[in-house]
Amino acid sequence: MRYVKMNWINSLGLKVLLAYIAGVSLSITLVVIFAVVALQSDLLARIDVANLAEDMANKIRFDNNGNPIGFDARRDNFTWVYETLQQETAYRILDDAGNMIIRSNIDKSFWPTQGDLLRLAPGRFSFEHNELTMYGGTGTVKHEGKIWYLQVAASMRLMNLLHRVALPLVVTGIALFSLVLLCAFGVSAYITLRYTLKPLRDISESAAKISPRYLHTRLHTKAIPAEIAPLIDSFNQVLERLEQGYRTQQEFLGNVAHELKTPLTLIRAQIELHHLGESNGNTLLDDVEYMTRQVQQLLLLAEAVEVHNYTFTKVRIHNIVDEVIAYLQRMAESANILLTVSATDDALWQADRGALFTLLKNLLENAIQHAPANTAVSVEIANNMVTVRDSGPGVDNADLPLLFERFWRGAHRRDHGAGLGLAICKEIACAHGWQLLALQAKPGLQFQLSR
Repeated sequence: MRYVKMNWINSLGLKVLLAYIAGVSLSITLVVIFAVVALQSDLLARIDVANLAEDMANKIRFDNNGNPIGFDARRDNFTWVYETLQQETAYRILDDAGNMIIRSNIDKSFWPTQGDLLRLAPGRFSFEHNELTMYGGTGTVKHEGKIWYLQVAASMRLMNLLHRVALPLVVTGIALFSLVLLCAFGVSAYITLRYTLKPLRDISESAAKISPRYLHTRLHTKAIPAEIAPLIDSFNQVLERLEQGYRTQQEFLGNVAHELKTPLTLIRAQIELHHLGESNGNTLLDDVEYMTRQVQQLLLLAEAVEVHNYTFTKVRIHNIVDEVIAYLQRMAESANILLTVSATDDALWQADRGALFTLLKNLLENAIQHAPANTAVSVEIANNMVTVRDSGPGVDNADLPLLFERFWRGAHRRDHGAGLGLAICKEIACAHGWQLLALQAKPGLQFQLSR
């Protein structure tokens, strides 16, 4: 794969991250600008005061003569703020004996003389003052070996006022910031993703144009995000394998046509001679048998290529070898070949039984066809390997890679096969994930099937 090292400059993740940073930065900038403008122009203060005046105007209470006499306290107004704000909060500092050293500008009777306040313990407390509930808290500080206690108190209605005023401002600020963030980030992300994903749309259009006539086409990886580039590279490699397979199939069809053309021509000639009374029936039958064998081999090869035709089970290799030897015994006897089997292990393989039978049959059949008379063809079974060896003339080193080529025929064979037997063996081995090798045995040739 060419894309071993990721190109971070063209990284989709980096671009999305930059879009997020740009969106957040833009949002914060807009919010800060809005806040600075609002504070410098005192626009918010003017709006709040105007709204407060409008609200309080609706709560004015009048006497029987129609003159204003105050505000209606029952309508939850804030007029008390203007009259008693300084009475709503207080603080004092006490020593460790409970003596008040400093207090805020408020009447001394504000603070109760009994209850939780005199415990001088850090924490919260509450008390009643002028029918108002006061919330308080105590804090401590140690200075020059002495402990001092600070107590702060505020009325419940003042705290409620602060909550009612501050909470809407906080909610409004969060909503405003969220809206600005959404808009700014949305625009930044849209622009970034539209620019970044444009090469993917171009790639999709290019991929849609690929067909058997244009398998040479490859998808360009220029400007593709770094995270997607390995996928495009793998897809191009798949196209290369498909193109190679397609061309192999085309060559295969051409070879099939060529192989079948000769026996068909001979059969035609035999039929024409038959009309002239000169036909040899045995020759005609030999030609038909040859074509039948070729068709059978072609069908076996087509089945061997498709993995979904296999049914994998636990298979005992020794049993399959015995079945193959029994099947080929007559052929071996007619060629004066001795078939021997030796096993060092009771090998169990995960395999398709029928396909394994075909593979071993083809290997033994090939060995019988090339072995000299009065010699032996041996089968050795180990736990992870099966070896088939003959004592024939073997093949040249230059021809070893050609043994598994389709329609290739070696010398010294006794039949006129189609040259597909070993190709079928190779396909079956590949479908099982096995390795099939041809090695010089000196004398002879040996095939090693290993898992």
